[in-house]
Amino acid sequence: MDVLILIGSVVLLLLGLAGCIVPGLPGPPIAWIALPLLRLHSNTEIHPENNTLLIYGFAVLLITVLDYYLPIWGTRRYGGTNAGKRGSIVGLILGLFVPVFGPLTIILGPFAGAVIGELIGGSDEHTAWRSGLGTFIGFMAGTLIKIAICFLIIAKFVGLLFI
Repeated sequence: MDVLILIGSVVLLLLGLAGCIVPGLPGPPIAWIALPLLRLHSNTEIHPENNTLLIYGFAVLLITVLDYYLPIWGTRRYGGTNAGKRGSIVGLILGLFVPVFGPLTIILGPFAGAVIGELIGGSDEHTAWRSGLGTFIGFMAGTLIKIAICFLIIAKFVGLLFI
């Protein structure tokens, strides 16, 4: 049973890391589940403490909420409109399913979508490009923060097992 718990935890950590990039898949919360799952392991020395679970859980919750806000903040900060926000969402989804430039399409999709959305919404080119830049900055900030917390969770998991 312990082996299944460890395999399940590792799968959750990897899914969580993938979820940092894939929209609709909440990466950090999925990765965090690997920590309380360790409490089912028969070796009590590797069980994370309650404080650890609460601190990491709070950080994951905060980052998850912040991740939804950062692209909107970036778009607004750089003068974008709702058309740019909707366009960035469409661009992100298309970037996942139409990988013209490989993984780079996932990064460029929201930017291009925001620019196109602004242009379709009637904004001038300058506003459209600024909106795209803001969306890109917000998306990248959210992604980097999610990746960072997932790596902290992975480091804690590995530390509990081997240290």
